[in-house]
Amino acid sequence: MRPTTEACEKTKLGLAAEILRAGGTIRLRARGASMLPTVWPGDWLTVESLSAEAPIPGDIVLVARDSGFRIHRLARRIVREGRSQWITRGDALPRFDPPAEACEVLGRVSVIDRGDRLFAPERTLSWVRRGIAILLSQCSPLRNFILRRRSRDLSRFRRTGSTSTDSMFYASSNQ
Repeated sequence: MRPTTEACEKTKLGLAAEILRAGGTIRLRARGASMLPTVWPGDWLTVESLSAEAPIPGDIVLVARDSGFRIHRLARRIVREGRSQWITRGDALPRFDPPAEACEVLGRVSVIDRGDRLFAPERTLSWVRRGIAILLSQCSPLRNFILRRRSRDLSRFRRTGSTSTDSMFYASSNQ
């Protein structure tokens, strides 16, 4: 009997979380548009463990939530009933996420690989990028047009010799 896609996905997520908790690094492909224009669907993200230092507001982090992962920006830390919690939000989302327990924040995005370039994410959005994020969050037809256009450009880029992998993530341990 072959495992279901859901079971395989759950196993991958569990392994990735354990690698990060053990001080390792993972690489995963972004899906969704909640972090536009900072992170685009199809970007490869390198996520490093938080074991060495606490996250800082403005960091883009990986949060384990609702049987999955979310890549969102840390907005602020709150203390509730003596427990440290983090408030996150996608750059292109109008509202903050519900508070995340400190143990749910698994890692920090250290590198974004956009195929033709690698870069470290910035902790703050310029007012221009913030405006683009708000526009994309409020105007679905524009967002969908831009995503379709970018998808077409990416497929052209891949046909011209770029390599890609189908795996969701790779992991390495620092131990």
